[in-house]
Amino acid sequence: MHNKTPAERAARVPTIHIISDSIGETAQVVARAAAAQFGVTSPHLEIFSKVKSFEEVRGYLLEHARHHEEVLGDDRMLVMYTLVNADIREPLQGFLAEHPNIVAVDVLTAAVAAVSEMSGMEPVGKPGMLRVVDHNYFKRIGALEFTIAHDDGQNPEDLTKADIVLLGVSRSSKTPLSIYLAQQGLRVANVPLDPTTEPPAQIYDVDRTRLFGLMITPEVLLDIRRKRIKKAAGKAGGGQFAMLAKNYADPEYIYRDLEASRALMRRLGCIVVHTEGRAVEETAQEILRYYERSHPSNTDIID
Repeated sequence: MHNKTPAERAARVPTIHIISDSIGETAQVVARAAAAQFGVTSPHLEIFSKVKSFEEVRGYLLEHARHHEEVLGDDRMLVMYTLVNADIREPLQGFLAEHPNIVAVDVLTAAVAAVSEMSGMEPVGKPGMLRVVDHNYFKRIGALEFTIAHDDGQNPEDLTKADIVLLGVSRSSKTPLSIYLAQQGLRVANVPLDPTTEPPAQIYDVDRTRLFGLMITPEVLLDIRRKRIKKAAGKAGGGQFAMLAKNYADPEYIYRDLEASRALMRRLGCIVVHTEGRAVEETAQEILRYYERSHPSNTDIID
């Protein structure tokens, strides 16, 4: 696969037919994730949504199988479906058993059945529940707005209002982590640390279980900052670039930067999390594990 061009790989991944009694967003996500494993990030999707009956689905599949036969000389089809309505899903499963030319994946049923088995509850059987606009949606929007307004030390007077406060030197992944956590519905503020600047006084008022220090090794930070300077060299003037390079990527300065940050983190008693060599998602999950021990979240129920 790796020897093929992106166009050649895309040509080999067939059209994925999405069938849903809602809008098909769940199946679309799964289809794109599956195609990405073959180096294709934008597969061709054909979406048949809001279906009301099995007869609609049957007609759609037969028509497209004929089209594939006429155009491609092959009536095989790839289908991914999310059908909550059992009156559509069950006859479709019988139809598929009689049509081996249709390779179909039931995206939702096994997952719903697993939750039902473990919980002892019955699913509501209503299409589109993922899109119900509830307080969680607005909570995430509010968290994102808060986080953007409190990025890079902005509005320090609100630090005690944050769910999580991240501390770290420049290029320690504060902003990407903040945005990721905000998308989970958490209001996040991040504060840059620098040995030449005192952190805001409000940091000492923040609940220690909400404080997280981001640490990175000097070697990794040096490499990141050198790459950052190289990238900035073409955009900044000569004098500005030289001034930035003098301290920003100086090994001794970086060592002092990290030592001062580590000392502050000890004084604050915050939880220290290393970010080097890790994806943002990995670091965020570690932070969430610590956070939820002290601030367990309630499961939200849709009535």
